[in-house]
Amino acid sequence: MGPCALLLLVLGSLFGLLLGQGAGQISLEDCCKDGRERGKDNQDCASLPLISEWITCRIVQEQCCVTVLEDNMCNTGINVAKEQGACDALFTNTCETKATKMCCDCCLLGMATQAKNLPCDQDLSVGYQCSLVSRACCSNGAPEEPTTDAPKTELANDENTNNGDSELSDQCKGKCAHECVGNGTCTCFKGYKLKPDARSCEDINECLLGTSNCRGGERCINTQGSFRCQREVSCGTGYELTDDNNCKDIDECEADIHNCGQGLECQNTQGSFRCLPKVKCGPGFIQDALGNCIDINECISQTGPCHRGQICINTVGSYSCQRNSVNCGRGYHLNEEGTRCVDIDECKGPERVCAGHGCINLVGSYRCECEAGYVFNSIARLCEDINECRHYPGRLCAHKCDNVLGSYKCSCTTGFRLAADKRNCDDLNECESNPCSQECANVYGSYQCYCRRGYQLSDMDGTTCEDIDECALPTGGHICSYRCLNTPGSFHCSCPLSGYTVAPNGRSCQDVDECVTGTHTCTVNQSCFNVQGGFRCLSFDCPNNYRHVGETRCERLLCNDSVECLAMPLRITYYHLTFPTNIPVFTNIFRMGPTHTVAGDDIQIVITAGNEGGFFLTEQVAGGGVMSVAKLINKAQDFELSLELRLRRYGTLSIYLAKVLVFVTQEEPRLPYNPLLE
Repeated sequence: MGPCALLLLVLGSLFGLLLGQGAGQISLEDCCKDGRERGKDNQDCASLPLISEWITCRIVQEQCCVTVLEDNMCNTGINVAKEQGACDALFTNTCETKATKMCCDCCLLGMATQAKNLPCDQDLSVGYQCSLVSRACCSNGAPEEPTTDAPKTELANDENTNNGDSELSDQCKGKCAHECVGNGTCTCFKGYKLKPDARSCEDINECLLGTSNCRGGERCINTQGSFRCQREVSCGTGYELTDDNNCKDIDECEADIHNCGQGLECQNTQGSFRCLPKVKCGPGFIQDALGNCIDINECISQTGPCHRGQICINTVGSYSCQRNSVNCGRGYHLNEEGTRCVDIDECKGPERVCAGHGCINLVGSYRCECEAGYVFNSIARLCEDINECRHYPGRLCAHKCDNVLGSYKCSCTTGFRLAADKRNCDDLNECESNPCSQECANVYGSYQCYCRRGYQLSDMDGTTCEDIDECALPTGGHICSYRCLNTPGSFHCSCPLSGYTVAPNGRSCQDVDECVTGTHTCTVNQSCFNVQGGFRCLSFDCPNNYRHVGETRCERLLCNDSVECLAMPLRITYYHLTFPTNIPVFTNIFRMGPTHTVAGDDIQIVITAGNEGGFFLTEQVAGGGVMSVAKLINKAQDFELSLELRLRRYGTLSIYLAKVLVFVTQEEPRLPYNPLLE
């Protein structure tokens, strides 16, 4: 184990000093001397053979051993610095070489300071130990002072020694820091040495040079011109360190640092003190921890202090014995003469000992004859109720058993009632009391409410039937095609007031054909045309040079080779169409073509009027053409379209005109359900 680890061990062991015992027959100087000798032999300071069982001796022994090892390592470092002038050989990361290298580096620092003629005592923050080594190497490396014929005298710090030859003092007066010995030679007081300038003085570090006379277990502390020895191990609790570095007992009683109470006096001991009572207690008393005298109860503390037939009575500081009088036991009392004990008849006493039960007197006691449902307690001598429900669980009642004084009572759980035998339970028909708002079904021990169609049980009480709002159900929006109206237990559908009627299925709305039912308002000269949800009154007249052919057709009269007449359509036919909004785009709604086709026919169909919004388009197909929806029509509106079919056959062009009235009606109406509108 190295010195670094030993230092931790020694510091940890210092606490043991507080627990140490007396030194016995060996001194601390002997303990330290043994440690130093073993350190010189380079032994392991942590496992030294003990020369005493005294723990303080072991601590001093180890510490003195460590001090020798540290001094040896430091001296090794100083020697390496002086001999090699470098510390590279000590570059090893161990605790021992770190201490050696520190002394080597600090010695090199002192030697470099001396080589540059700098003062050896310059103040550098290199640490206390390093500063001492640096100064020593700096001073030892200085050139020797020139010798003179005059002897150097070391003068003591005594005023009488300063009475030398005044002429010698005058020769170097003002030149020497301490003393002059003649011929201009300076000298220093004891504890100092002359600096290289031969005039100034610097302190000698007796601790570093090992010239102190400190004993084992003491630490050398350098002072200006001298040194002092300080004890390294504390004295421990109850002791103090004197000026001569010895441990002296502290008299706590004299210093008044004890904690003895008012009734106690302090008595000093080695390293401690004792608290002793001031007052001595007399016979019959005992002293407590506070020094108070308290009475001893001899009747309790002693065994049989009095003779047989006597009783002990405690007194302050003593006791007395008295003759025992007649004492009758329980159930007896003294006779009138007071000479003997006779039985007490408790059954005839004023107290009702059996509380309404039968009483039988016994010698020195009594016994109760308890009624049914009670049992006699011989200790308390009372009749106590028998808890039949606890003694015979599950055997007395079918459901619940409740104990009562002297008996028991059966009861039933909810849904049952007590049978005639007062023990079993019969099912209770709760439906007889009409607990449900509609229908009730009795079940064993309970009942179940249910509702008629269109109602449901309330989640709150489970007995009330609430109407089911079919219109508000997730599927309620699809029950009726237009409007759903909720009714108690059911619902019904309605349609718009005009133009529609409820279909036979009771849910859908179907269009009313006013033209068939005769509910339209068209005149005699007008024709009625039914549309979704209404009707239209139509009438038309043939233009000039045309004549009526049927109800919806006009034909051109003969032309007299007039160019304008020949360019007019041969026939004008009126068509009426109706469909709802939002029908898909490209749906074909009208087809137009000749009655029969001939090979070589050239047929064209075109919208000539009424398609300003571009909602319709035409296209050629085999044998004619078709008109379809070009873009979505999302609102109801009427269109009057003119379609021309141009047929070129055998080189002759014939034109046919179709007047198509398109009535776009609103889709089948549907209203969202709103219960507030009902």
